[in-house]
Amino acid sequence: MQISIGSLRQQEALLRYGIIALTWVLGFCTRMYSVIRYESIIHEFDPWFNFRSTKLLVDEGTYEFWNWFDDRSWYPLGRVVGGTVYPGIMYTAAAMHSLFHFVGFKMSIKDVCVMTAPIWSGLTAVSAFLLTSEISDAGAGLIAAVSIALIPGYMQRSVAGSYDNEAIAITLLILCFWVFLRSVSTGSILWAALASLSYLYMVSSWGGYIFITNIIPIYVLVMLLAGRYSHRLYVAYCGWYVLGTVLSMQIRFVGFNAIQSSEHMGAMGVFGLLNLYVFVRWIRSFVSESTFRGLSQLVVVLAISIFLLAGFVGVASGFIGPWTGRFYTLLDPTYASKHIPIIASVAEHQPTTWSSYFMDLHLFVFLMPVGLYVVFNNITDQNIFIIVYGTAAVYFSGVMVRLMLVLAPAAVILGSVGLSDFLKTFMAVIKTRVIDMDPLAAEQPAAGSSSQKRKGKQKIGSASTKRRLRKEVAIGVIGFVFYMLSMYVRHSVWVTSEAYSSPSVVLSTKGPDGNRVFFDDFREAYYWLRQNTDEDSKVMSWWDYGYQLAGMANRTTIADNNTWNNTHIATVGRLLSAPEDLAYKICKKLDVNYVLVVFGGLLAFPSDDVNKFLWPVRITSSVDPTVVESDYLTADGAYSVGPDIGPALKQSMVYKLAYYRFAELKVLPGKVGFDRARNVEIGHPDVSLKYFEEAFTSENWLVRIYKVKQPDAYGWK
Repeated sequence: MQISIGSLRQQEALLRYGIIALTWVLGFCTRMYSVIRYESIIHEFDPWFNFRSTKLLVDEGTYEFWNWFDDRSWYPLGRVVGGTVYPGIMYTAAAMHSLFHFVGFKMSIKDVCVMTAPIWSGLTAVSAFLLTSEISDAGAGLIAAVSIALIPGYMQRSVAGSYDNEAIAITLLILCFWVFLRSVSTGSILWAALASLSYLYMVSSWGGYIFITNIIPIYVLVMLLAGRYSHRLYVAYCGWYVLGTVLSMQIRFVGFNAIQSSEHMGAMGVFGLLNLYVFVRWIRSFVSESTFRGLSQLVVVLAISIFLLAGFVGVASGFIGPWTGRFYTLLDPTYASKHIPIIASVAEHQPTTWSSYFMDLHLFVFLMPVGLYVVFNNITDQNIFIIVYGTAAVYFSGVMVRLMLVLAPAAVILGSVGLSDFLKTFMAVIKTRVIDMDPLAAEQPAAGSSSQKRKGKQKIGSASTKRRLRKEVAIGVIGFVFYMLSMYVRHSVWVTSEAYSSPSVVLSTKGPDGNRVFFDDFREAYYWLRQNTDEDSKVMSWWDYGYQLAGMANRTTIADNNTWNNTHIATVGRLLSAPEDLAYKICKKLDVNYVLVVFGGLLAFPSDDVNKFLWPVRITSSVDPTVVESDYLTADGAYSVGPDIGPALKQSMVYKLAYYRFAELKVLPGKVGFDRARNVEIGHPDVSLKYFEEAFTSENWLVRIYKVKQPDAYGWK
């Protein structure tokens, strides 16, 4: 029975689409651990602002959203939200909400926000399949689709409830690269226009669009240096850059930064260089060689002079803005810690440890170099792009742990190309059915001597033995590869379940009996604020908790996670580091009614305000030189709350608000005020307050809220 080629192609397409569909389901289900274990809840910090913004967009409409002035944040300054936000994820969730209601699924906007990342993980798998297929073939594309659906480096920002910009931005990053490569492959203006549209979507969704803005020009520059210029490359880049820049300027948060900020100058410079290169080639087409050399030198010198003059005038006049602190940090990893402590204080801005690479990439730490070897042995326009992308992603991921998100797709694509090529090599051995025989032995006549027949049989047997040996080795190697892939799946599911599916607003651990124990102190405290304080109450906390306070407690905050005003944040840091009388004056100046601190001394929670206190001190000292970090350290320069506690730390509000009445607890027998988070007995247990009074302490003392007292008619007693 013969099967037609058309039928085989149909079966191949059906199998391909089936694998992608199952991959979508696999990625979605794996990301649902947080909903199953906890409930449908928004995670972390930034997602709470995104949810709050999306709810306003759905309830009030686009006009109100774009003109929204949030008077409940950054009191008394407020925040113009419409011009300071990337709205892509808000509009995406709002569109999904409308679509679900249209087809009959009456989901609340909160549930839509919770499910956005798992749903888009399937689109990420599809995008990875398309990009990898463009670089290699469909087999490698399918491996990439399945792998990226599970890789922890991407999973960390795409679990249910992780309603952050990266939930859709990684999909758009891969999609934009694929569409651009299609434009390079075809030279089609249509594909270049589609690349611009995908770039617009990316710009509207995440500040990381700067990565695309610089990687594509670097790729074009490498192509020019490698002598691989083509008309297709010119059409793709110029179409993408011109249309994409104009479209990106329609995003209010970007605006004229697309042609004025230093981060965008590289793309503009490559655009000018590419057109200069084409102009010189055009001149060469109709002049003699000697004339061309003189003209080309004149054109190059003139172009460089104009470029340098324009750059100097632009920088001197302020038209071209300076690099941002985060961009400087990518070029110099020590820059933030030296000059901008508020950037260095963020955990996701820290350099990546070696263990993080294995945890977030696992098998692809080893497969990525294999893929690089394969693409270097088969240089094409598409392969050069993935080399540039992968190399840049490796560097940036080492500088900032957050950019592991950018490395994960590159590692998966390169690893899948390498793994596909590796498997093809050994699969070919298994599928071989023809036994290689010695040509001379095969040509011997049937009537030959018996000795010749014996020699022929020996040669045939030797070839058969070698073939069986090669086949057994190939089967063993392929079996080992599939075993390692199964370990990758097991590792990815475990990391997702244990490390990336826990919302920061609900803590959990396993008790002695193995059952999971939950600590819901954050929501308990926010709910208390919502129910027991006036609607216009102002709550001061460290900026980490600003978005959660506004989202769950619905109360006015002094600073939040937007961190747009370093001076205002330094004021909060000054309150936390100041003695009580000065802290009270700051509270009165800012109309603060309540002060919230997070304290993990009883619960052994390490990420509390006491442990992170040196960052508020450093941020404050960058604005107020009277605050000196060494005053809060022990005599030998250590940071401790034990018997050798620093004098300024002992008098600071962080210490007083955290350890007030803590000595009354019997944490360990025979020890007064034993701090389990720092594993030390506090050095100053007798804490008293004059201007503040305890208003609420959560069940496990994790969140403590203090009310700012008001003097009576006779003043302070």
